[in-house]
Amino acid sequence: MKNELITAVLYNAQCPVCNVEVGHYARYACKAGLPIRFDDLNIDAWELKGLDYNRPARRLYVHHDGVLTSGIPAFLVLWAQMPRYRFLGRLLGSPGIKQLATVAYDHVFAPALYRSHLRRLRKQATRTGS
Repeated sequence: MKNELITAVLYNAQCPVCNVEVGHYARYACKAGLPIRFDDLNIDAWELKGLDYNRPARRLYVHHDGVLTSGIPAFLVLWAQMPRYRFLGRLLGSPGIKQLATVAYDHVFAPALYRSHLRRLRKQATRTGS
């Protein structure tokens, strides 16, 4: 019996945007029977990857074939495992577009989502009196 590789996605389920997007991927992967695992960094999965909490809270991480990637390269690895998203991955991974997407993700989208996450944590701490 051939040993299938498992792709593991490490994401921040407390981020509403991340949770909706990755939740969509998780439902699709489950329905399609794809060997992809989705780990919420807020539980304990981040410790298993040797990462501190803030690194994976700042961006998507994917572990596949012994390699840990993050950001746009992580999306490309994930989408390559999902037949419905392979075309999108090839398109986003094409020269020029990949560089623009990486700049946008690294300098606009991921930092904005992380700042929003930190605000939610501060509000939560204020409500609970921590």
